[in-house]
Formats: sequence, structure tokens, C-alpha cells
Amino acid sequence: MSAREMMGAEVEAFAGALKKASRAADNTVTNYRRDLLAFRSFLLDRAAVLGKRVDEIDVASITADHVRSYLAELMKNKAARATVQRRLSAIKAFFRYRETTIGAASPARTIRSPKNERRLPSILQEDEVRRLLEFSSTPDDSTPASLRDRAIFETLYSSGLRVGELVGLDWRDIDEELGMVMIRAGKGNKDRLVPLGEPALDALKKWKTAMPIAWEHDGPVITNLRGGRLTTRSVEKILQRRIEAAGLAAGLTPHGLRHSFATHMLGNGADLRSIQEMLGHASLATTQRYTHVSVNHLKEVYRRAFPRV
Repeated sequence: MSAREMMGAEVEAFAGALKKASRAADNTVTNYRRDLLAFRSFLLDRAAVLGKRVDEIDVASITADHVRSYLAELMKNKAARATVQRRLSAIKAFFRYRETTIGAASPARTIRSPKNERRLPSILQEDEVRRLLEFSSTPDDSTPASLRDRAIFETLYSSGLRVGELVGLDWRDIDEELGMVMIRAGKGNKDRLVPLGEPALDALKKWKTAMPIAWEHDGPVITNLRGGRLTTRSVEKILQRRIEAAGLAAGLTPHGLRHSFATHMLGNGADLRSIQEMLGHASLATTQRYTHVSVNHLKEVYRRAFPRV
């Protein structure tokens, strides 16, 4: 078996083991596989540049210098730190798997990940969210596409869902009477219940009635107009078109709506623990990082709560 096949086969074996053993989300497995194959391509290209036959590269020949060179190449090409960090995580996980299964020492064990940039997603102010949700790009707001898009934006903002969680929803996950949505096996494979506001529930009901392909109890909530489940990329494009048409600042992503939800909840008096529960964060530190806390808000909380002011 050639090295090209060897590394590809080992990556596939690792991806299969990851999915089976840790019940990792499909996105995690897909991303790890893609990142490892990108590392493999770098090694093959590097061998060709050095005048070696590309089929002489095998996994056992990979050293810490190879990994460092790859990370340096990514940074030279202006890759985001988060991207470099994620790719190193995939490489480390791959070599840990080899260490466990065949006892091969990991060349990436001592390589430290670059510190992540603490940049926060763009958010909208409350009046800007209102403009986004109420904006109409067509004279007729009752078309299936318009009703679906309204349901997308209202639900994302109302619940703070990740876009992957939104597109993964089935109608059985929404309890209209309780005004709650069940997120099944979200990030970290944890189910959670999240409240939905009346505007979101109303938008979902209208979309449900207008769906071109009749809804089913176990069927997807957010679909294209042919009845297929919408992709995360499609939601991003729909949001981008709405942002531009409404004349709002560019750069907002679906995750920015989640961030806006958390920021506005905090600003209106919600406690961090409740926001943590709704967002599905394992750590409160993550929730703190995803919320803007203004100095004035902190001062006001302090003034009201501390007895000696």
C-alpha cells in the first residue's frame, strides 16, 4: 500500500473510531477528517518540493518539525488563529488515537496551540434586530419563502440556537403549548429545553401552514421549497441577503444572532447561569465570553446589589 493510501486509510479509520467511540457530532468528524486530509496534502506537496517521491511519505515518518512547518505555513498564509488551533487539535487527536491503538509516540504531544483570538461576533442592537425581523424585501410577505425566512430569524434570535441546531430541528421538537423547543444532542451530545417567544412561535405556525411540502411530525422544520432540510450555508446566505437589503452593518452571521440574544438577555436582567443553560454551554466561562457586559450595566448591578455604596 502506498503512503498516499496509507495516510488516507488511517485518517478514515480514525474518523470511524471517533464517531463510534465518542459519539462525536457529524460536523466534528467531518471537520477533523477535512483538517487531517489538508495536513496530508501539505506533506505530499512538501515532499514533492524537496524532490522526493510522494509515495515515500507515511504516517510513521511524520515528526514534530513537520507539524510545526504546517502550522507556520498556515499562519504565513494569514489563516485565523482559530483555524490553526482547530487543525492542530485534529492532528493531536489523530496521533493520540495511533498512540492508543498501536503504541506509536505522538510527534504533536509537546506542540502548543496558539492562543485563540478573543474576538466576538458582530451583534445587532435591539432596534436593529427589530429592523431585521420586520424588514420586507417583497410586497407580499405571505409567500412560503418569506414566511420561512421570518421563522428562521425569529427562532434564531428568540432562542439563541446555533444554526446547526436550528436546521436539525424536527416538528416533534417544538411544543407550541409550552412554548419550548427541545434541542436533541446539541454540542457535547446534551439535550436541552429552550423557551421560544410568542413572535417566534407565531412565525413557525405560519410557516408550518404555508410549507409547499406538507409538514410531518418527524419531518424537518426548516426546509427549502422542495421539502429538503435547509443547510447551514443556505441559512447564512439568506441572512446575508436580508442584512444587505435592510441596510444594516455587514458581517453579522447566524452565530451573531445567538450572541445578540445572549447580550440582550443579560442587558435586560437575565442571570448568566440561565443564559448558560439556554445556550447549552458546558462552562460558565464560555457564556461570559459570549456576552457583552457594559461598564454601566455592571455599575448599575453593583449599585443595586451591594449594601455599602
